[in-house]
Amino acid sequence: MTTPTLLVLDAEPLPRLGRLAGRVRIEHADESTLAERLPHADVLLVWDFTSHAVRRAWPGEGPRPRWVHTASAGVDHLLCPELAASDTVVTNARGVFDGPIAEYVAGLVLAFAKDLPRTLRLQRERTWLHRETRRVAGTRACVVGSGPIGRAVAGTLEALGVRTALVGRAARDGVHGPEDLDRLLARADWVVAAAPLTEETRGMFDARRFGLMQPSAHFVNVGRGELVVEDALVRAVRDRWIAGAALDVFAAEPLADDSPLWELEGVVVSPHMSGDTVGWRDELAAQFVELYELWEAGGPLGNVVDKRRGYVPGH
Repeated sequence: MTTPTLLVLDAEPLPRLGRLAGRVRIEHADESTLAERLPHADVLLVWDFTSHAVRRAWPGEGPRPRWVHTASAGVDHLLCPELAASDTVVTNARGVFDGPIAEYVAGLVLAFAKDLPRTLRLQRERTWLHRETRRVAGTRACVVGSGPIGRAVAGTLEALGVRTALVGRAARDGVHGPEDLDRLLARADWVVAAAPLTEETRGMFDARRFGLMQPSAHFVNVGRGELVVEDALVRAVRDRWIAGAALDVFAAEPLADDSPLWELEGVVVSPHMSGDTVGWRDELAAQFVELYELWEAGGPLGNVVDKRRGYVPGH
């Protein structure tokens, strides 16, 4: 029996795949060598999930991997028409980031409600300024994206006493459809973007949508940067259409030095870290090894992406 070839699109530190030793030939590639090595691989592990190299390197009609796994929740960085049309199975890292991102969002909501960014700034200035802050319990949140991350965010906010509405691709039990989004935005104190990037969601948070929100509302994006029209967000915060925003993802990363978001009052910028807790890389590697063992045994894989929709269906 021929030993399968696993090709890893590298990023440091490399994944721990020791459990697969002797069962698979592991090769490595970077953006410059991926195209020449892809046709010889049975499986591709996209460990560098910030790279768009797969889109550029994916072979058309020639030999190609039978399975591609990305160590990320989103797949927009690798899907291209050729990959989408192929019979290659694509899986993602669904399940690893749900809880950490939900905690991160809850931390931001509490920080905004308790005015912690201003408290830290006043401390640095040695300024004693007593003021009142908001209760979180009883406020309203609109979470856009009903996948595992969105559901985890909604559950965590509800545990804080926040009345939370979840919006998904279609209405169903416990989930609002897109037709309810504008109405829910107009009532929300906290708007959380946790949707995948698709043609339907790209740029969905534009000037019109920010204009619907309350002046006291805060916007949090832990989904994809391209969900947001950044110029419209800058204007919305600068002109006080909304009270502020916390952004963990951006259309171009890292965020440009000259972006107004860095110094805009009321905006918290973080470097795409909301799901990255201590040990997260080991969890991603362990998840891939478990999936590989299923694939090796001929069993059905979990976390299979619908390549037409751009996410794992079933939510």
